[in-house]
Amino acid sequence: MLLIFLALLLFSEFRPNLLVDTLQEKRTRHILIKKSEFRLYLYNGRTLEASYPIAVGKNAGDKQAVGDMRTPEGKFYISQIQDARNWTHDFKDGKGEIAGAYGPWFLRLHTSKERTKSGKEWKGIGIHGTHDESSIGTCATEGCIRMKNKDLEELKTLVSIHTPVEIVE
Repeated sequence: MLLIFLALLLFSEFRPNLLVDTLQEKRTRHILIKKSEFRLYLYNGRTLEASYPIAVGKNAGDKQAVGDMRTPEGKFYISQIQDARNWTHDFKDGKGEIAGAYGPWFLRLHTSKERTKSGKEWKGIGIHGTHDESSIGTCATEGCIRMKNKDLEELKTLVSIHTPVEIVE
């Protein structure tokens, strides 16, 4: 029996490394965010499935301190998908609390210090919608990734908790 198995292994097309590569390629969807391009890319393995315009932090570079208006860089993952339709936010522009500021969903990112380029942990960073779609394609946020609401609705159907998210300059 062992001889038959070894013969099959030797003369067959079975290649363990190819199998591992194939499994990794088909492994999972993941998000790549390129801040300098104002784009969010959704991949399934190595295949680009979707691309969306985004807004990023008002200030360029990697997040260094709370309130610095920068989007952190690193390898994160979606830790929660929250209904944000009733959330409000005060942008400190004299207009007070704005209803719908985060759009329909907030995809919270796990941004522990082991995962950030800066080596610091950040709270409240996520991918969300907006009340102002004219801000998309600009440096406009307090550090989160902002999307058009219709794009966020579509993205939400394609990702799940634990979807990897990499943010680069």
